[in-house]
Formats: sequence, C-alpha cells, structure tokens
Amino acid sequence: MGDNRKKLRVLQVNKLYYPVTGGIERVVQQIAEGLKDKVDMRVLVCQRKGRTVTEKINSVWVKRSSSLGVIASLPISFSFFWHLRKISKNCDIIQFHMPFPLGDLACLLSGYKGKVVVWWHSDIVRQKKMMKLYRPVMEAFLKRADVIIVATKGHIEGSAYLKPYRKKCVVIPFGVEKAIFEDSTKWLERENKVKENLEINKEVRFLFVGRLVYYKGCKILLEAFRNVKNAKLIMVGNGPMENELKQIVKKYGLEKKVEFLGNINEKELQEQYKACDALVLPSIVRSEAFGLVQIEAMAYGKPVINTNLPSGVPYVSRHMETGLTVKPGNISELEKAMNWLVEHEEERLAMGKRARERVEQEYTVEKMLERVERIY
Repeated sequence: MGDNRKKLRVLQVNKLYYPVTGGIERVVQQIAEGLKDKVDMRVLVCQRKGRTVTEKINSVWVKRSSSLGVIASLPISFSFFWHLRKISKNCDIIQFHMPFPLGDLACLLSGYKGKVVVWWHSDIVRQKKMMKLYRPVMEAFLKRADVIIVATKGHIEGSAYLKPYRKKCVVIPFGVEKAIFEDSTKWLERENKVKENLEINKEVRFLFVGRLVYYKGCKILLEAFRNVKNAKLIMVGNGPMENELKQIVKKYGLEKKVEFLGNINEKELQEQYKACDALVLPSIVRSEAFGLVQIEAMAYGKPVINTNLPSGVPYVSRHMETGLTVKPGNISELEKAMNWLVEHEEERLAMGKRARERVEQEYTVEKMLERVERIY
C-alpha cells in the first residue's frame, strides 16, 4: 500500500540566506535543499537592507523580511515578527538557527504551538552588553525548544549557557559541501594518495583559510611561522587586519615565504586544498565554534593544526590522529607543531589519510541530513 501520510511542514529560520555564504547560511541551505523532497520545506530570513521579497531558490520557497539595516550583526526587521506569526500557523516544526535574538523573541510572541528545533551554532561572545538584555529571552526560548542540535560535544561543554539544557541536546556534525566532497574524492582516486619518492627536504605548504580578523589568530600564526624552516604559508581571505599582517610579513622579511591570495572562488579554493600539505586554524577565541574549513581540508586528505578552544574546534580534527592541537595564542606551541609536520613527512601523510577517513565516517552532508530528518 502507498504511504498516504501528509508531508511534515517545516520552516527554517535564520538571519540571512544564500547568496550570503557564511557558515550558518551554508548549513541552512544544505538542510533546506537536501530535505525539500522529504518534507514541505520553507525558509524565513531577513534582508540585510530593503523590502520584503519572496522567491524560489533551487526549488526552495524563501521569504526575506524587510529590514532597515544591520546593527551589531542583527537585522532590524519589524515585518519579521508578522511573517513568522503568519507562516507558523501552518507549520509542524520550526527550526531556528542560533544565535539570532530576533528569531527567539518572534517565536515567543507568535503564539506558535508546534515543535521547535534549535540548531545552536555558537554562544554570543563579543556583544556582552546586548547579552545582558537578551539572556532572559534566550533562556525562555531554550526552555521552549523541544530539541537543541549542536555540531560537537564541545559546543555543550564549552558553552556558558547550554549545560542546563544538555538533556535536550543532540549532536549532529556538519557535512562537508557536496561539491568539495565529490571533487576531493575524484582527486584522491587520481592521486591514489600514495606518494612515492618522498622528497625529504621539499618545501611544505601550510594553508590558512578565513577572514583576516582578530579571533582567527593570524598574528600568532605569522609570529610562529617566522621560525619554521623549509615551508611556505598561503593566506586565503581578506579582512580588516590585512594591512597589519602584510606589515608583519615585511618586518620579518617573509615576503618569499608568505603569500596573500585575498578572496578566491570555490574552484580556486579547491586547488589550494590540493596543493597544500596541511591546514592551520590558529583561532584564539571560542567565537570559532567549529571551523568548517577543517573538514574541507580533511576531505582532501590533509592534516590540520587547530587550537584547544572550549568549543567544537578540537573535536573536529583530533590531536595526533588527524593533525595537531595547540594552546590558543601560544606562539611557541604553534611553531613546534608546524616544524613537527615539516620534519615528519610519513606521519603527516598518515594523519592526512586518517583525516579523510574521519570525514567519510562523520562529516558528509548525507549523514547530517539523515540525522536531521530523524529528529523531524
């Protein structure tokens, strides 16, 4: 007999949506497009600035509520409250992606009686004054939530707010982008990843991918890299610290060893993952909650040097298994870790192999979507 059950009606709620391409926006898009045939899927977000727009993107219905602009990372949108109230009347499940204070408040005021799923991406770390005002709303919303999804156990352990709700928490790791997973699979098959005729003194390429902002630890990285022999450092991304970082490179005479590529497209980034020997994620603040670039590099069979932040970061790539983990902000530990990977080529390749295996076991979009669907 056929299955006559009605499809579940699910609404994804976030600040912004594609073509904005932050880490959270990418996850919202993966869920919306990946489960659109299994459930009746809709998306409600805000405009960065401008009038309300309703559109279909890759067969997903998306409403962007009008906004006066963005202040302290938060869209100023009054129509969002009305849209959520109206759309929620026909929903079985609403999935909110936090932190998004406007979403919490709108849900509590909407009169919505259905199920609430929260994906907790990270704590609010920097806006301390706003946090004092927002905390009672957030606590009421977390009490209201039926399930809280986190990407690693570290998100619960390192959070200042989640511990009282740990019984509601479910771990669902992120999945590496399909295009990257497919490209890396083909490349690894071609390369066969068994390197013969190892060159003992070849220049090892370290790769950094991210915005050039304070919490990414780029200054620490350059200070540590000064004393790394037989190596090159490629910096991908731009941001407010770019000029300062270039001055440090000049000051230490590292122009031939450090290359800034700025923002590059997806295809060029894939080529950089292939060309590098290891990824470095030297973040110093738990604003770095996971580090999606870790699983992207690991998909290409590359080990990762990350930091032991009280967040999901050290849970993704494991110390001495798929890479090395160092203390955040510790120049000498980071320097030692990079030199160790330069000097231990066989171990570096073995870590890269295990990194790829970890991606296959834990970090595919298919696995992520299966787990989300099970929760629905």
